[in-house]
Amino acid sequence: MRRRGVSFGGLVWLIIGLVVALSNGYGITNFSSLVSFLLALFLWPLVLLGVNLHVQF
Repeated sequence: MRRRGVSFGGLVWLIIGLVVALSNGYGITNFSSLVSFLLALFLWPLVLLGVNLHVQF
C-alpha cells in the first residue's frame, strides 16, 4: 500500500527552498510578500540564478 503525503525528495526541495528564500530577503509582511515568498520557496533554483521573484500589487 502506498503512503500519501510528501516524499523525501519533496521535503528536501521545500527545506532548501525555505533556506534560499529566507537568506535572499523573502520574508512575509503582507500579501504581496507572501506571494513572493511562496514563489521563492517553490522556484528556488531561479532565485539562485538571480531571478527577482518579488511581486508587487
